[in-house]
Amino acid sequence: MRVRIEDSILFIAYEDLPPYKKGGSVVRNSYFWALKSIACFAPRNKDWEYDQEVWVALSRMLISFTESGYLGDRETSLEFSDDTPIPQDLRSVSSYF
Repeated sequence: MRVRIEDSILFIAYEDLPPYKKGGSVVRNSYFWALKSIACFAPRNKDWEYDQEVWVALSRMLISFTESGYLGDRETSLEFSDDTPIPQDLRSVSSYF
């Protein structure tokens, strides 16, 4: 998922967020709700925002869903632009695109 940081807020690109589908995969819908539950702001059709205070929880959650084997690495990893330093709390689940 492509991300950016502004004023200590992590933004996940709307286009890369998992969609909620009524009657869809239980794992994917659980992933959607888990991501939404720790977001500080999760507007419809816009980037979701995560305060620095939840970055450790976000990282642990992404690792957990990755280890489940039901979701692909691109769906459960954070992709930063080359000019953005990756914060320590997010390094285990991040890469550069």
